[in-house]
Amino acid sequence: MRKHIKLAMSIWRHGYHVAAWRLPEVPADSMMNIRRFIDVAKAAERGKFDLVFMADVLGSHYIEDDSRSQTRGHTVVKNDPLQVLSAIATHTQKIGLVSTISTTYGAPYTTARAFATLDQISGGRSGWNIVTSYNLEEARNFGLEKPPESAERAERALEYIDVVKGLWDTWADDAFPVDKQNAVYVDRKKMHVLAHEGKHFKVRGPLDVPRSPQGQPVLVTAGDSDNAINLAGRHAHIAYAGQPVLESARKYYQRVKAKAAEHGRAHEVSVLPGIMPYVGETEAEAYAKMRKAQDLVTPAVGFALMKPFFGDLSHLNISDPFPLDVEALQLSWNTGHFSKMLQERARADKFTVEDMYKTLALGEDWHITMAGTPKRIVDKMEEWIDAGAADGFNVQPPDTPGSVNDFVDMVIPELQRRGLFRTEYEGTTLRDHLGLPRPRNVYF
Repeated sequence: MRKHIKLAMSIWRHGYHVAAWRLPEVPADSMMNIRRFIDVAKAAERGKFDLVFMADVLGSHYIEDDSRSQTRGHTVVKNDPLQVLSAIATHTQKIGLVSTISTTYGAPYTTARAFATLDQISGGRSGWNIVTSYNLEEARNFGLEKPPESAERAERALEYIDVVKGLWDTWADDAFPVDKQNAVYVDRKKMHVLAHEGKHFKVRGPLDVPRSPQGQPVLVTAGDSDNAINLAGRHAHIAYAGQPVLESARKYYQRVKAKAAEHGRAHEVSVLPGIMPYVGETEAEAYAKMRKAQDLVTPAVGFALMKPFFGDLSHLNISDPFPLDVEALQLSWNTGHFSKMLQERARADKFTVEDMYKTLALGEDWHITMAGTPKRIVDKMEEWIDAGAADGFNVQPPDTPGSVNDFVDMVIPELQRRGLFRTEYEGTTLRDHLGLPRPRNVYF
């Protein structure tokens, strides 16, 4: 019997295609309408997904960059994801609930408190997506002219996580007898005061939330830098892989597993690459859905998508052949792997300028993008699993709620038919879904 794969459903804005918001079937108010988020989570739970995932940035990303904001106008406002997940928790029963909090701009006590509370509300389904925040907009919102250097952010993150995990173990599981007859509500001998004093933080405790129903919330992280791999190996239960190419995904997978093995936790980390699928009963139907979104990408958005990789090409006509002279373009990213890969693809496929920006519109620089029947989608997923590049996938729907329902109604049954995915939840907590043990309290 094959081990079941892991599946996350990522809820992001109107969907992961840059023009999703322009689709007539996508409600104009869906960014702020809590019912839309609840409906997406309920659909994912109907499909027996392990979790829903909400990324976050602490600012209006790219809004001050006239060029880049062309591609991100639909992302500059959003609701706080932890509050959204709290609402979702009351309308779902089993699916995990994962959100982002930054270790660079947050405080360990409030982070520990927030996720412990979400775990209580949801009955043990919360998870923390750990980020260290490299965006300029975020730094300015917290009184800095630029983000701290990568090494400092990584060092702070490791201490931050240690503090949060220590606070989560403040109380023994049996610390609250609530003995009415003997008038004993709390057993103070079952309370641990953290009294942490480190380089970045001084946190006494105790945490004012009981121990999590699942012991401790699940930890999620992403990134392929050495610092990110180290953090994933030491702490993460899920590593989100932004790897669109099979061979590079295999190398990332091996690095994460090797680092986890160094910390004695090789079997605790699941690697989930992103996949953005357009699903149809036929190939033609699936590609028609993709073309519908692609046709809504304007040239202005297209040139903005290309600028970080190839400089300003707005003087070109969209029907011109894509320029292949990298040196002449004086690219700031001309040593980047993806820029080179795109240049080679443009050469092989004789790209026009429009071909290039529509490739970028599909997000092929950071997740698997494909259109096809359920069989073809699952063939691809199975290929990556068998190649040792994934333990599952973070599904990034091109638009919501349409493509969420497409995946649940068409792809999930094919995964189940092949014995690759559950037909029912085996437990009630996120740790249950991921096959993780309930961690012991390190103080009791």
